[in-house]
Amino acid sequence: MIAQTKLGAELTVSRLGLGCMGFSHAYGGADKATAIVTLHRALDLGCTLFDTAEYYGPFVNEELLGAAFFDRRDRVVIATKFGFRIEGGKATGVDSRPAHIREVVEASLRRLRTDHIDLLYQHRVDPAVPIEEVAGTVGELIAAGKVRFLGLSEASANTIRRAHAVHPVSAVQSEYSLWERGVEAAVLPALRELGIGFVPFSPLGRGFLAGAAKRAEEYPVGDFRHSKDPRLQGANFDANVKATKVARKIAAEIGATPGQVALAWLLAQGEDVVPIPGSRTIAHLEENFAAVDLHLSAEVLKKLDAALPSGTAAGARYLPGSLAMLDKG
Repeated sequence: MIAQTKLGAELTVSRLGLGCMGFSHAYGGADKATAIVTLHRALDLGCTLFDTAEYYGPFVNEELLGAAFFDRRDRVVIATKFGFRIEGGKATGVDSRPAHIREVVEASLRRLRTDHIDLLYQHRVDPAVPIEEVAGTVGELIAAGKVRFLGLSEASANTIRRAHAVHPVSAVQSEYSLWERGVEAAVLPALRELGIGFVPFSPLGRGFLAGAAKRAEEYPVGDFRHSKDPRLQGANFDANVKATKVARKIAAEIGATPGQVALAWLLAQGEDVVPIPGSRTIAHLEENFAAVDLHLSAEVLKKLDAALPSGTAAGARYLPGSLAMLDKG
């Protein structure tokens, strides 16, 4: 069984979590029965943190977790998210009005087949609603027993500080990997100062660190990566493959997979860092979770840091419309 750690002062979770988006969103749907078997295997391996959102699907990812865990709810920590305005199956903007937050929570509880959400994230900061009002609303839901802990996603250091002053923030999630290190400048120092846990998504660098990335046009048309990930397109793809070659070389030298090296590097960044790689198959899941037992030497860590400094990744993280939704503080 893998080790446990804490997000914030009180939320205990496994050292590695599972990002569940890929089962039903962005990469084409997965067979429900197979997905549930994979989720149960993750639990058997010691994973307790399962990350979803109303937007994934939309809605069906929460339903999947509800079906998988309704009879073993006491063994899992379920994190979900609010914050998008969803119309016609698509996100048409952000919406963190208090009334909307309450509506989303009630709907998420029904889909998850539970009476409480362990960790509730604001998926994207809503510039039209003060973060203090958002934190206060989630605080009321916590007082009512419908939510246990507050989280933020893709929030700036300033926004995190403002929210935390109203109600303790237990966790912040954003993209972070050996290859994408933008949070190191301001967000991570703020989290350490405030005692907030960090949950990196895309910890395998969009597949580049695992040696599994393909050119955008090689993915099916319905796959997010076919047209919505600039880092997989054209010259960006070539540059990113070249930049991440060092991780693959080191993995070969130490007898691990490139993905395991990438996850082990993240785990080495601190006990307050809990990556959530996605895995749609049991084989991939087991490979990822083996990274918990891979301890990289100081020499290897130094070599990786030197080879992939902040700013290495070529191309924007998202297309312009999605970039505009990121919190600038």
